[in-house]
Amino acid sequence: MDLLHSNGVLIIQHLQRDYRAYQDFLNFMSHVGDPRNIFSIYFPLWFQLNQVVGTKMIWVAVIGDWFNLIFKWILFGHRPYWWVQETMIYPNQSSPCLEQFPITCETGPGSPSGHAMGSSCVWYVMVTAALSYTVRWKDKSAVTLHRLTWSFLWSIFWIIQISVCISRVFIATHFPHQVILGVFAGILVAEAFEHTPAIQTASLRMYIKTNLFLFIFALGFYLVLKLLDIDLLWSVPKAKKWCANPEWINIDTTPFAGLVRNLGALFGLGLGINSEMFITSCKGKNSCKISFRILCIAASLATLQLYNLFKIPTHTEYLFYILSFCKSAAMPLTVVALVPYCVHSLMRTTEKKLN
Repeated sequence: MDLLHSNGVLIIQHLQRDYRAYQDFLNFMSHVGDPRNIFSIYFPLWFQLNQVVGTKMIWVAVIGDWFNLIFKWILFGHRPYWWVQETMIYPNQSSPCLEQFPITCETGPGSPSGHAMGSSCVWYVMVTAALSYTVRWKDKSAVTLHRLTWSFLWSIFWIIQISVCISRVFIATHFPHQVILGVFAGILVAEAFEHTPAIQTASLRMYIKTNLFLFIFALGFYLVLKLLDIDLLWSVPKAKKWCANPEWINIDTTPFAGLVRNLGALFGLGLGINSEMFITSCKGKNSCKISFRILCIAASLATLQLYNLFKIPTHTEYLFYILSFCKSAAMPLTVVALVPYCVHSLMRTTEKKLN
């Protein structure tokens, strides 16, 4: 692994030295790959356009991030910004100098990359969903158009994945092999859900059971290894020790913070889809109207941006986890039930006045 890591450090140095002019773009792409964007941007857009795709997107994101957590606990992957400070392979303490950025100091293990995995799985869902509309075209010209669309969308997919991967390596938060592993792991998870139609008809009870299984398995795995004197939070002290600026350390990047956030999102989705508000609004006659969908998208995106302005206090760890779960649950619940119901009620009232 030292050889893999040392070669990775050389690539990071090359990127930081020769591609400094692209720093703003690479930092932007790192934000594009942030798994939290799935819940606040991609999901609100797709759920109102196609509820099947939107539902699949949340399941893929949650299960993918859960597998990412388990893999990270198993693989014990180092991050470049602390590895160069602790490795003994460089003689006479001549360790390479890697520049750090405000988004560098993530506290969890590094392999596989969560950003790369989250980005690849959600974009895989979006691309396959878009292509599903063109695959039904039968005439010759339509088949040609489908092939061109297929080539264009998959080119966009790989451009985005490669850009996200390069950005994560550039900021020294991942080694190259970690982002490559993340991309292909995300694709595998997304492809698996292409053959799992049961999630579309899951009851609230199934959502709760899934949540409990994911939480109990992760917590049990953590506690069992802790009894064996294996600390799965070993990366947090390293991040705090070697981060260039203590203010860049964020509790939101710890392993359990991601777990709680994802469990909240899945619970909120289950609560929303099985609510009367969802049935009344999204299964009614207004749901087929383009105006209804556009209003829902606009209102959902605006409301979720307001949610993001609410900063959860971090002084108490357990309080942070509880509030993070509630906030994460509120986001899909708002998109699925609250906003469509309000828009439906508003349109119904307007129609009554016109009549």
